[in-house]
Amino acid sequence: MSAWPRFMIARGGRPTKNTRRRRWTPSRRALFLMTNGLVLCWLGPTDPVQLAADGETTPVVHVAEVDALIHPASAEFITQALERAAASDADLIVLVLRTPGGLVDSTRDINTRIIESPVPVVVYVGPSGARAASAGFLITIAADVAVMAPGTHIGAAHPVAGTGQPMDDTMAEKVASDVAAYARSLAGQRGRNVELAEKAVVDSESFTEAEALAAMPPLIDLVADDLDSLLESLDGYLVTRWDGRTQELRTAGARVERMEMNWRQRVLSTIAHPQIAVLLLSLGTLGLTIELWSPGAILPGVAGGLCLLLAFFAFQILPINYVGLLLILFGLVLLALEMITTSFGALAAGGVVSMVLGLVMLVDSPAPEFQLGWTFILSVIAGLGTVVTLLTRLAVRAQLRPSVTGMTGMLKQRGEVTDAIAPGGPGRVATHGELWTAVADEPLLPGSRVRVVGIDGMTLMVESDPK
Repeated sequence: MSAWPRFMIARGGRPTKNTRRRRWTPSRRALFLMTNGLVLCWLGPTDPVQLAADGETTPVVHVAEVDALIHPASAEFITQALERAAASDADLIVLVLRTPGGLVDSTRDINTRIIESPVPVVVYVGPSGARAASAGFLITIAADVAVMAPGTHIGAAHPVAGTGQPMDDTMAEKVASDVAAYARSLAGQRGRNVELAEKAVVDSESFTEAEALAAMPPLIDLVADDLDSLLESLDGYLVTRWDGRTQELRTAGARVERMEMNWRQRVLSTIAHPQIAVLLLSLGTLGLTIELWSPGAILPGVAGGLCLLLAFFAFQILPINYVGLLLILFGLVLLALEMITTSFGALAAGGVVSMVLGLVMLVDSPAPEFQLGWTFILSVIAGLGTVVTLLTRLAVRAQLRPSVTGMTGMLKQRGEVTDAIAPGGPGRVATHGELWTAVADEPLLPGSRVRVVGIDGMTLMVESDPK
């Protein structure tokens, strides 16, 4: 066999001299080795031990923090967090929850997403001192793993009517029975204490982390001081999913990826409260009214328009009774008309009554977190009434003030005689910073003090004014 490598054989069976020199130059040899090295680095190490070690991928844990009422904005954020965790094939998602409660409809939407999530969901009520009440309680017991920090509590408040007062027995029983059945369903499917879950809704009971964990069966699964200790406790933890499958969690050395609300969700979470929305609506209407009453002020109009836009933005996601909203707007219109039209308080009284009725009817939800309360309602009415009263007084004063321009403005003005005035004859008077021709029924000497009592063309009619 020829001693030449097969890949070096040229035409005629032997490489030419030029061919041999071109293929084995040092620069080409170095380029060949460098290329092979880069390819090997890109493909990965060839050491079997190293390959086995790299086969263990780093766990990924997504963390989303919810510190707000449970409403469509927070539900949208939680849904996005769950979808992002599923799309990135994360090993676990942790919802750090702090909430006084919220809307049942939004709570059901969140729990449906938790149940359908392919990624295990942990609801962590923390840090210490936090709470997950009402809607937050239902979200906690719906999670694959329910965890609380020391010094926290979960529970629910009894449903109330839209006015903030207790409902009649029939309606209260219906609402409580519906939510209690939902709580029992969640707790039973997750293997949690069904009796305590029902008491949290029907009897408004709340539970500390120790009470929830010590119950038989428990309401929660773990107590953790912080997120790091939580992930440490969850490593190797067996989770029973909603469909009965068992899944082991891997959280040791996990890479934590945090998700935060976007600017729209943060704005909505801030203003999506009935009290803030009502204040924005009231201030917006008042600002526009002041701008119309005093054109050119600019600042009240700009601030009023911005407040109105934010108020209507918040009303899009709040459970609003539009009859109540229309009554509030009608009351604000009547108060604005009182500042423009003199009605001796009739329009203002009608506006106050309309606003009180509208504020009582505004929120169409039994959740106590969304109720305005009589303290807030009376404070808003008193504040608006005070502002309207002050503006109305200024308007009435302006209307009663005598004119200071034109012919009307010359009446009752005082002056001094400069040229003597004979009875029926003309003289000259200095008044209003000007010299005028004047007549009088009595003789007046220069230096005499006079007062204007009439005007005939460009001639003033004056009389003596000893004052």
